[in-house]
Amino acid sequence: MNFEIRSIRADEWPAVKELRLVSLQDPAAPVAFLETYEDAVARPDSFWKERAAGGSDPAGGVLQFVAEAADGTWVGSVVVLIEEAGSTDWAGFPVERRQGHVVGVFVRPEWRGGGVTKALFEAALAWAWGRGVEAVRLIVHEDNPRAQGFYRKAGFVPSGKVVPLEGHDGENELEFVLEARSDR
Repeated sequence: MNFEIRSIRADEWPAVKELRLVSLQDPAAPVAFLETYEDAVARPDSFWKERAAGGSDPAGGVLQFVAEAADGTWVGSVVVLIEEAGSTDWAGFPVERRQGHVVGVFVRPEWRGGGVTKALFEAALAWAWGRGVEAVRLIVHEDNPRAQGFYRKAGFVPSGKVVPLEGHDGENELEFVLEARSDR
């Protein structure tokens, strides 16, 4: 399987939208994403244009990476956010150090197991380390063992932080962290 990993361009918002909608139809979507297909499909084009613009500047605080097949099809994606010490994260928790936060991990089912996720993570982590973060974290649903297995294999470990999901009685997300090493 031949693919290239690269960051997106602002004018690629239709592809950003298309891949996100595909991801939200995946059987794992209810435990993988905090957004529903119905909510995403109802968003105006202006939302997708803004999202692509915000995730396409390597000098900014957010960068989206895609795996692009030889035919131009986007087969996977990951987004990295830089969170600054002293700020508050999406769940209302204080951010205690400069860190990367991996979100929106998705690979089309027919491309899973071929190294796409690993390559996406390598690019995303390299960018985050290059931005001087002390650690990279991600949040994963407690009932998503496939994702947890990959994250552990990539070196992430559970931090012990549990994030209760609002509106999902008794469901939780778990924080996994990868600490910076001096050899990076």
